[in-house]
Amino acid sequence: MSEPIVILTEEPLGADDRLNIERLVDGGDARLLVLVPANTERHLLVDFLEHLSLLEISKAFRELISHAPDPADERAQATETLATSLAALEGLGAGVVEGEVVDGGAVSGLVAKVRETGASQAVVITRPHAVADTFHTDWANKAQDQLGIPVLHLYAGSGFIGDS
Repeated sequence: MSEPIVILTEEPLGADDRLNIERLVDGGDARLLVLVPANTERHLLVDFLEHLSLLEISKAFRELISHAPDPADERAQATETLATSLAALEGLGAGVVEGEVVDGGAVSGLVAKVRETGASQAVVITRPHAVADTFHTDWANKAQDQLGIPVLHLYAGSGFIGDS
């Protein structure tokens, strides 16, 4: 069996994401490990600017005045995202797709899992984040800086590759 591929996602993976991972595996027998952060550690100002950049004016102001999310709700949503993602990737690579909800920072969880498993590849799947992507502060760039291995950044539900 070849080295595992560690996948960090903030979004439930679907058919398009499965196709992207299938192309990456390319018939190999790599074990797939999916990580979903319990808390995406989003920043209020960055989120506000991202919504404005995408012309989501009402959403920007609605989230600006909303209260902080409940940790139990975040964990439940992460667990649901993980279950959906595992189902979407079922049968790829070695055929057994494993996953876990990561507590603490998303990037630190990815780095720890890559080092623990000896993975030679990591994949970060997110929705576009205009500010973080522009200034190279997105998860993929942060992980690549720490790991020194290729980190593929894909946008959820599309074939678009982020700039990492």
